[in-house]
Amino acid sequence: MSDTDSDRDNTKPPFRSHGVVSLWAVLFVVWMVANSTLAVVVVLLGAAITLPIAWIFASSGGPWNRIRWTPDGLLHFSLYGATFLVELVKANITMMRYVYARRIDIKPGIVKVRTRLKSPIGRLALANTIALTPGSLVMELRGDTLFIHLLDIDGIDADATTDAIVTPFERHLEHVFG
Repeated sequence: MSDTDSDRDNTKPPFRSHGVVSLWAVLFVVWMVANSTLAVVVVLLGAAITLPIAWIFASSGGPWNRIRWTPDGLLHFSLYGATFLVELVKANITMMRYVYARRIDIKPGIVKVRTRLKSPIGRLALANTIALTPGSLVMELRGDTLFIHLLDIDGIDADATTDAIVTPFERHLEHVFG
């Protein structure tokens, strides 16, 4: 290996400030939602904590530099959030039925579904979204395939599972993460 080859392997991708802004915005929103207050001290503390974290992670050249914050991307990010809330409520109602049933008749299992998302951060967002809905857990993410543990797989096939779990989020995440 020549010196130019080793130099090429050690170079970091160029730093892009919009990656810091993107990650900071996401972290700050999560901070504000988690704290559920608009108190000035909480807002300032959230900005002071999340900005250095965003700077460190985005400057390492990760996927945050590839997020599309276009008007279309922002619209779909908002629609993704709304879709997540709807699916979260539906999953919680289903879990409530299991909890209050006289006899719990479930058949847990693992299903394999495919995603059409190409970017690693889009796939990560999808996996985390699925893991946050009660009754499902992403056990492995391998390429475009997700292995999801479901609380009840009785009568479920892979295509129906993909349509029910992955597709509602996929169409919006594609516009944001590619």
